[in-house]
Formats: sequence, C-alpha cells, structure tokens
Amino acid sequence: MRKNALKNILFLDVETVSGKSKFEDLSDRMKQHWISKCKRITSNKEPTLDESKSYYKERSAIYAEFNKIICISVGYLDFEKDKSTLKIKSFSGDNEKELLLGFKQLLAKHYNDPDKHYLCGHNLKEFDCPVICRRMIINGITHPKLLRLSRRKPWQLEHLLDTLEMWKFGDYKSYISLDLMATLMEVPSPKDNMNGSIVSQVYWEENDLDRIKDYCQQDVATTAKVFMKLIMEKPFDSIKYVSN
Repeated sequence: MRKNALKNILFLDVETVSGKSKFEDLSDRMKQHWISKCKRITSNKEPTLDESKSYYKERSAIYAEFNKIICISVGYLDFEKDKSTLKIKSFSGDNEKELLLGFKQLLAKHYNDPDKHYLCGHNLKEFDCPVICRRMIINGITHPKLLRLSRRKPWQLEHLLDTLEMWKFGDYKSYISLDLMATLMEVPSPKDNMNGSIVSQVYWEENDLDRIKDYCQQDVATTAKVFMKLIMEKPFDSIKYVSN
C-alpha cells in the first residue's frame, strides 16, 4: 500500500468489562435476561443460580447487552521524511458515554469517508465494531459514517480491515488469536502484562484502569505490526503515545 493509503488507516482495539461488578448488582429484569442467556451458553441446560453468577463473572464482558466499554485505543501512521511513527491514543474511563462521544468525534473529524478511510483491528468485524455500535445505541449516540454498518452488503464494508479475516484466505472455519499471529510473525507479544480474560477483574477488583489502557494500546501496536507483515510492508520505525 502507498503511504497515502496507510495514513488513512485507523488501527483500533476495544476493552470491555461486565456492566456490573457482580450478578447480584443487576436489576431483577436483567438477572432474568442473563439467566436466559446462560441457557444458550450451556446449550439450553437449566443453569443453577450459582452457575449463572459464575458465568456472569466469566462471560458477560463479551456480550454488548451486558457489558460496558472502558477503553478504546487507536493508532495511526505518521510519515515524516523517511521515518514512520505509529501514534497511539486512548479514550478510557468509567464514563462509557463520554469515551464513546470522544471516539465518535475523532472519526467524524478525521475518518469520515468509507471510500477513503479504513478501520483495522483483529476480529474487528465480529467484536470491536459490533460492540461499539451496540453500546452507542444503548447510550443514545448516533453512528459516525464508518460505523453505519447495518444492512450493508459485504462489498460495502471494504473499509473494515480485519487481520483475522485477512489470515483466513477464504477458510471460514479457521480462527487464530492475535497473540499466535504475532508469534508466527516474530512480533513481540501484547500478552505479557495481562490477557483479555482478566480485564473485568483488573477493573472491578483492582481498580487499575491504567493497566487496562496500557494493555489495549499494546494490542493496537501489535495489530498494526501484524497488518504491516500481512501486506508485506516494512515495519514502522517508532511508536509515540499522544494525549490529544
């Protein structure tokens, strides 16, 4: 890809946690909905109350109806002379609506043309974009142009670059983690500090949002490195973290 095209890619990663710290904090109505969800998780086996509580702690963070976004990290390539830098910033915090509005503002201002701009992530089409879109609706936020994805045909989603899909090469039964792709391509692992399965614990029990933000930013950097390998481009020269 040419530099102009690479400059138009926004790499991103999303971190979610359970909407409440524990099952008992849900409203009675939401408790019943979670129990119904557990029936599908367990192939219609009637879950016990203890099982429902356990599943909530372990699984609720992956479902947009029961989770909340606490970090969206993004990265973009900046070229100056013969040097390239991946610049990374994050929208994070306890106020989900506020961080979603900040992310939307970035897209509306700098990445607003699906014919020109791209979003890139690992499993972007199955997780990151759907969860952002659903949580925006729940928070009463309209979708920016790049996230107007409902009722779109596959050829209308070419602005979504998914490294998981790129690796499949038409093999739709295949799944590969970002960590394994990074290992195969000799890219340093983003999983040294933590992994996705403990994000809710780190948030609710350790109250360590900075650790989660750092983990999310590492995933963005790793995704960008893997993407450059996939398209046979030379790696960027450096990474810079920006606050605005």
